[in-house]
Amino acid sequence: MIKRRSVLKAGGAAAAVAATGLARPAIAQKASVLKYAPQAALANPDPIWTTATVAWLHGMMVWDTLYGIDEKLTPQFQMLAGDEVSSDGLTWKMTLRDGLVFTDGEKVRPRDCIASIQRWGKRDGFGQRLMSQVAEMKELDDKTMQIRLNKPYNVMRYSLGYANCFIMPERIAKTDAFTQISEYVGSGPFRFLKDEWVSGASSAWAKNEKYVPRQEAPSYFSGGKVVNFDRVEWVTLPDHATAMSALQTGEIDWWENPDFDFLPTLQKNKDVKIEVLDPLGALGVVAVNHELPPFNNLKLRQALWPAINQQDYMDAVLGEQQQLAHKAGFFIPGSPFANDVDMNILTGKRDLELAKKLVQESGYKGEPIVLMSPSDQPQLKAMCEVTHAMFKSVGLNSQYTSMDWGTLVGRRAKHEPPDQGGWNSFCTTWGGLAVSNPGGHFPLRGNGAGGWFGWPVDPEMEALREKWFESPDLAAQKKVCEDMQRLAFKNVPFYPAGQWFSPTGYRSNLMGMVRAGLILFWGVKRV
Repeated sequence: MIKRRSVLKAGGAAAAVAATGLARPAIAQKASVLKYAPQAALANPDPIWTTATVAWLHGMMVWDTLYGIDEKLTPQFQMLAGDEVSSDGLTWKMTLRDGLVFTDGEKVRPRDCIASIQRWGKRDGFGQRLMSQVAEMKELDDKTMQIRLNKPYNVMRYSLGYANCFIMPERIAKTDAFTQISEYVGSGPFRFLKDEWVSGASSAWAKNEKYVPRQEAPSYFSGGKVVNFDRVEWVTLPDHATAMSALQTGEIDWWENPDFDFLPTLQKNKDVKIEVLDPLGALGVVAVNHELPPFNNLKLRQALWPAINQQDYMDAVLGEQQQLAHKAGFFIPGSPFANDVDMNILTGKRDLELAKKLVQESGYKGEPIVLMSPSDQPQLKAMCEVTHAMFKSVGLNSQYTSMDWGTLVGRRAKHEPPDQGGWNSFCTTWGGLAVSNPGGHFPLRGNGAGGWFGWPVDPEMEALREKWFESPDLAAQKKVCEDMQRLAFKNVPFYPAGQWFSPTGYRSNLMGMVRAGLILFWGVKRV
């Protein structure tokens, strides 16, 4: 018996920018254009195939989602008019709202949604869990679909609304999840201009005139996605001094991630506004390889706790901008699941001598530790320098190894020993939303080779993750996360290096930015 649960809710900079060559046809002078410098180039526009943040951002522009989370991380209807859930929680009936059309003119139908969920479900952590519980998904009519489960899935709405379950046409969504798509017909507020895309240099999108926004204010990934520009153009400016100059002179309108060192200069410019839009920030992560010596030794991993000083990392990354940093455990502060369990291990007095003694007692044999550092990512490079100094200070044979980020990304996927192209440690950051709960928290997984780089094996952690999915309410979920943090301090899947917020910089004649875990291009307008 299905019952109603939810229903529809009523200079030199100029030359540098020009040199990137935004390959595009002439457009009418009256067309409004927003020029944006992203953190990295859009190398692949398939947000299911890759986990790159810029691809996710692109995906939010081109496709829409069935639900969307709001600023309280609560799921709301997005493409849906409403849903119905059976009293036993096993049958979900979802109804699409009116006016949904793809950019090729075809109506969005349940079959498109089903194929999109299936493809997403092969790559995403939430999706994999959902699909393991799906008995059947079928189209009931042109606007309604039904998902029948073999056991209740209490985070259905959040799973389909928190990230990248983008609804694509069925023919595109049927592409194997491990094969890149080559067609970008969307259901969202923008059209991707594929013919103008120059991988590594520039990308462009046009307003999707067929898109019908919800009649609500935008909130995080939910609400009305109203586009106020005819075009959005991304131009890649890898030289940060050039990007700063371009923002100051108005050659670009928006720079995603200004260097912290440049903030004082930018803050003095009345034509530029500096603002933190991401309410959760990012979690600094020191990753270690659990498959190889010496970090396959639990006693060695535990020995480093007295030497891990989050303040050192925050000082190195943020310099004088310490108001943008906070100490953090294994769940990002500001999320419902952040907790204080065993935080004294990180926040108590630091003791290098104790750490050195514990390293000696761990059985460490002096093995070289290949610490990979990205030369072209200033925040991560600073983190690696702190890590290298810390390793050395407690008697570890750290081998600081510099390379560009692209090379590091390729190398961290290797399981071979370091002398055969493998690695022992690297530093990175994870967006706060991704590490706000167990469902999407890849660094906290314990599923070995099937997990994130470092590949810890921890059946107890995996069991707690399963328990979180099956918890009946928020209170029970919070208790599970306390147990997960306690276990993480014991088994050390990685070392949290702190939380920090990266401000974005834009011209002061822009307004209406949406506060979210990604840069979003709806709502913003020029005044």
